[in-house]
Amino acid sequence: MTNSTSQQLTSYPVWDKTVRIFHWLNVMCILGLIAIGVVILNAKALGIPSDGKILLKTVHVYIGYIFVLNLTWRIIWGFIGSRYARWSAILPFGSGYKAQLSAMVTGAKSGKPVGFLGHNPIARLMVALLFLLLSVQAITGLVLAGTDVYMPPFGNTIKEWVAVDSSTVDSVKPYSKEGVDDASYKEMRAFRKPFITTHYYVFYVLLAAILLHLLAVVMTELKERNGLVSAMFTGKKVFAEKPFDAD
Repeated sequence: MTNSTSQQLTSYPVWDKTVRIFHWLNVMCILGLIAIGVVILNAKALGIPSDGKILLKTVHVYIGYIFVLNLTWRIIWGFIGSRYARWSAILPFGSGYKAQLSAMVTGAKSGKPVGFLGHNPIARLMVALLFLLLSVQAITGLVLAGTDVYMPPFGNTIKEWVAVDSSTVDSVKPYSKEGVDDASYKEMRAFRKPFITTHYYVFYVLLAAILLHLLAVVMTELKERNGLVSAMFTGKKVFAEKPFDAD
C-alpha cells in the first residue's frame, strides 16, 4: 500500500491481471457480437442476401468462440484466482455477503457510508445477473451455431441429423436443401426454437443489464471517487479510510 500525503488516500490492490484481461476482452467481444447481431436481425430490411447472412453469422460465431473461451476461463478463475476474483467475493451468498450487506445498511443509516474494495453488496447482485445472462447466451449461442450454420461443437451432429443418409452429410450446407431430409430438418428446427427464442430475448435483457451496470459504475465513481473505473486498468482502488473488506 502507498500513501498519498496530498489527498491522504491509500492505494489497495484488488483486480488481478486475469480479471482485467477478462473484463476488457469480454467488452470487445460483446460489442462485436451486439453489432453483428443487430445487423443479422435487420438483414432483410438492409437487403442483405443469403450469402451475406451466412458470412455475418459465421463471423458472429467466431467472435462467440472467443467470448465463450474467455467466459469459461473466468468461471474457472473464480475457483482458483485471487481473493477478490473468487466466487465467494462475487456472488451474493454466504456469511461474508451478509456481513457486507449489514455493514452497508448500518453505514447508510448512520450517515457514514462503508467503503468496499471488491464489489459492494448491490454490485454483487448485478455481477451475478450479468454472469448468468452471459452464460445463457454462451450456451444457446453454441447450440445455434450448430443448428443454423452447422459450426462446431454441434454442427456435424446436426448435419447427420438432417441429412437424408450418411452419404449426403457432407453436402449439407447452410441455407441449402441439398442432401437434407425435410422431416428431419423440421424436427431440428423445432428443437432449435427454444434456444433461438431464449437467445433473442436474453439479448435484450443483457443490453438493459449492461446499461444499468454502466450507469451504476458512473454514479458510484462520481460519488465515491475511489478509482472504480481506473481499477480495471491499474488493478488498484484508493480510499481515505480502510475498506470493510480489505485485509
